[in-house]
Amino acid sequence: MQDRANNRDRVLVIIPAFNEHETLPSTLAELKRTVPDYDVVVIDDGSKDDTADLAEANGVICIRLPFNLGIGGALRTGFRFAVERGYGRAIQFDADGQHDASQISAILAPLADGADMVIGSRFAGVGDYHVGRSRGAAMGILRWSIERLAGQKFTDTSSGFRSFDADMLAMFATDYPIEYMDSAEALVLACRAGFDVREVPVTMRERAGGQASTRSFRLVYHYLRVLVSLANTPRRPRTTKEATT
Repeated sequence: MQDRANNRDRVLVIIPAFNEHETLPSTLAELKRTVPDYDVVVIDDGSKDDTADLAEANGVICIRLPFNLGIGGALRTGFRFAVERGYGRAIQFDADGQHDASQISAILAPLADGADMVIGSRFAGVGDYHVGRSRGAAMGILRWSIERLAGQKFTDTSSGFRSFDADMLAMFATDYPIEYMDSAEALVLACRAGFDVREVPVTMRERAGGQASTRSFRLVYHYLRVLVSLANTPRRPRTTKEATT
């Protein structure tokens, strides 16, 4: 691990993981092959299996949470780690094998062009990722709602494949939403705070193992609940480079 000053030019891959012992080793191996110069931190979100032990055995930093906080809490921990260690860029990457490490360059590129946050979209015309009818309908309603709440259109509001610059990391280290559907609320927070949020097409795979965090019978309830939450999300001035220049 480099010191704080040198980390500014490095990329940190943040992997939230809950009971991902089936897929984590292959995910870490793929990252090592594809982006060997990037640092990796696994946030073990209170797993009951040997996820944390496997992370450490593969030579990456693992932060063990004492109990399950949910993906939002795990990610906020990862963002805080990135800020404390002085990283200038970070990647959110799933442990379950869905994300393709070869696509990392695609979601990093816009950061060099001034973007603060980049979403890797499964539905922007690349690949053939499919979702079920009920989930697809719920996602469509959420996209429509976020477009009106955030003032910006996105094709994939729930993608967990994202990149962040230092300013975005600083905000999310303290303000990242920790409730269900954190990814959607994070989009609204970032847009309303004046950050440059962009989307790029990427290919993704189906889960290689483990169990998805969502269930069909929970979708309607949680999507309605998150819409209420998003509608009440206040606008806040940006306090980063654009607000101070």
